[in-house]
Amino acid sequence: MAEHSVNFGKTISKLLEEKKYQTLKDVLITMNGADIAAMFEDLDEDRTPLLFRLLPKELAAETFTELGPELQEHLISGFSDRELREVVSELYVDDAADLVEEMPAGVVKRILAQADPEMRKEINEILRYPENSAGSIMTTEYVSLRPSMTVAEAITRIRRTGVDKETIYTCYVTEERKILGTVSVKDLLLTIDDDTPVSEIMDENVIFVTTLTDQEEVAQMLSKYNFLALPVVDNDQRMVGIVTFDDAMDVLVEETTEDIEKMAGMLPSEKTYLRSSPFDLFKHRIPWLMLLMVSATFTGMIITGFENKLAAQVVLTAFIPMLMDTGGNSGSQASVTVIRALSLGELELNDLPGVVWKEIQTAVLCGVALASLCFCKIMLFDRMLLGNSSITVMTAATVCFTMALTVLIAKMVGCILPMLAKRIGFDPAVMASPFITTIVDALSLLVYFAIASALLFPK
Repeated sequence: MAEHSVNFGKTISKLLEEKKYQTLKDVLITMNGADIAAMFEDLDEDRTPLLFRLLPKELAAETFTELGPELQEHLISGFSDRELREVVSELYVDDAADLVEEMPAGVVKRILAQADPEMRKEINEILRYPENSAGSIMTTEYVSLRPSMTVAEAITRIRRTGVDKETIYTCYVTEERKILGTVSVKDLLLTIDDDTPVSEIMDENVIFVTTLTDQEEVAQMLSKYNFLALPVVDNDQRMVGIVTFDDAMDVLVEETTEDIEKMAGMLPSEKTYLRSSPFDLFKHRIPWLMLLMVSATFTGMIITGFENKLAAQVVLTAFIPMLMDTGGNSGSQASVTVIRALSLGELELNDLPGVVWKEIQTAVLCGVALASLCFCKIMLFDRMLLGNSSITVMTAATVCFTMALTVLIAKMVGCILPMLAKRIGFDPAVMASPFITTIVDALSLLVYFAIASALLFPK
């Protein structure tokens, strides 16, 4: 697929160089807006305005919404007021609100100046809701029906108003903006009697969210119930908009990307990798690297505190990396599993005792298996094959006991910290690999030297 895209991009570039604009237009109108946007992202920015002007209005708007903010701004800067008005008029309200939110103040002023008064009002309504809430990602363009309408009247209304709506498959039955039920176009079309009132075929069991519901929760509900759209109501239970499944997919991609970046010890970035400069990457990576570097000082302090005993048993030093890595890996396994369960709504805070108990049982099984393998590896490989006579049975026992306890501690830390983070209002993803690894490294060293002191340096 990637090779096909590259070849197609080369074909487009060649047609541009040869100025075969009609051929270009014939090719572009056969493509999907998302595919055209992906191609635009790979082309030289100076060529995109010409290609964009070859697109029909609807396809141009569809393509525009799929572009990154930088390329959108570049295109707007080259638009005349008439061209900008045509693009804005074809956008759905939620896409227009996203555009306004991402553009600089000067560009926003131009966009709003070319939007009609009704769209400006709806954009401002969406923008007043908190970021990452259902209100901020909803669209106010939906089909509403009255309960007293007949099936024939409802279908006529859909035909008259549906062209401007983001989705018409699910219609919402309202009275004075209070949502009473939902009815699908399928139900309307399959109802034999055209005089049947909508109130008789509507589904009164309506699942909805409020304008302040978190966007990730909205996306999870759409996935759970397999809805194409989810109604949004205000504090007075009046319907104000809908969140469609395509917006929910964008939310899930955004939230997943953000969690991955946090779990890797980076600040979230809104730019794609290829459009991020080295300085952008530096800004998002260096804060965590600095914090983790400073926190690693504690590890050095612990080793320094046991310097004399390490000097007496130098062989203990060789096993420190293995113990620290195993502890970090064990903690990361537990934390990633718990963070995923929290993000999917599989776990609640009151599940903490059950989670800890399950991780303890898992840690015991993993610890025993790893300790057994470690003992065999030390005695057979390090002592016999490598001929390291300074390794004794007690040395191996010290390392293996530490291994088992480190795994237990790491898994408990890995499952507890994300849930505590959520309890106090932090993103659980922050308590992922880098952070937990640093904590577990320090704890594993303390355990290691405590066991070594007891077994190898008895008073």
